[in-house]
Amino acid sequence: MATNSSALHSTASWSNDAGPELNYFEKLWVAWYAYMQNDVLATGIMTFAMHETIYFGRCLVWAIVDLIPWFQKYKIQQDKAASSKEQWRCFALVLLSHFTVELPEIWLFHPIATYFSMSTSVPFPSAAKILFQVTIFFIIEDAWHYWTHRALHASPFLYRTIHKTHHRYSTPFGLTALYASPFEVMILGAGTVGAPLVWAAVTKDLHILTMYVWIAARLLQAVDAHSGYDFPWSLHYFLPVWAGAEHHDVHHERFVGNYASSFRWWDYLMGTESDFMKVKAQKKRSKQE
Repeated sequence: MATNSSALHSTASWSNDAGPELNYFEKLWVAWYAYMQNDVLATGIMTFAMHETIYFGRCLVWAIVDLIPWFQKYKIQQDKAASSKEQWRCFALVLLSHFTVELPEIWLFHPIATYFSMSTSVPFPSAAKILFQVTIFFIIEDAWHYWTHRALHASPFLYRTIHKTHHRYSTPFGLTALYASPFEVMILGAGTVGAPLVWAAVTKDLHILTMYVWIAARLLQAVDAHSGYDFPWSLHYFLPVWAGAEHHDVHHERFVGNYASSFRWWDYLMGTESDFMKVKAQKKRSKQE
């Protein structure tokens, strides 16, 4: 299979000479790289645009939910809420972080992906392969996140200098998912980016599209975990090992325990899980007293 530049200048060559005809999205992919004539720039712009659209788009959904009274009965910390001023402050810092910390990393992503043998060619991998690899990345990142996050809490120095910024808001809302110091963004982000890169280096079988699906899924998970809402249809009710907003909200409220990002098993195995229902019952008893 051909790679980037040589393959991405002619859609017709793929459909006529190189096997299966390309679908609509594969043709758009080819046209984008051919139009840009610069693979680093093409990948960088596409990656940053995807990142910002997914993150702020999902945050906007939760901001709208906050304005609808019907949803408030599902709010986890109903007696607390961040003011508009606090939310705008959070937005400003997150946006600054995206341009000063994440954008330079995204700009370097294409040469790094190429170095680790990540494919950018067409046709795309199957949906089954993408799903399998993204699941593996979730598991790897969750382990990285648990242990690094726990370490940031275990050391007073690390907590004070790196992690304290993220805990400015004890009542999280969507935007707080990436509200963090530059060092924390890089440390915890290493699990998100590192898992696919290690996979690509070892297996030589990873498409950059799978990386995009993974980053999109991870962003959605992070924003939802900080949403502050627990619905009857939330995923953890159907997938008990999933650590949803109720799991992470307790961490923000109590500042300890529930260190994992996506799954509950590390917290359960290591004895660091704070049960949401027990915390809820304790709050109810305190109010009655």
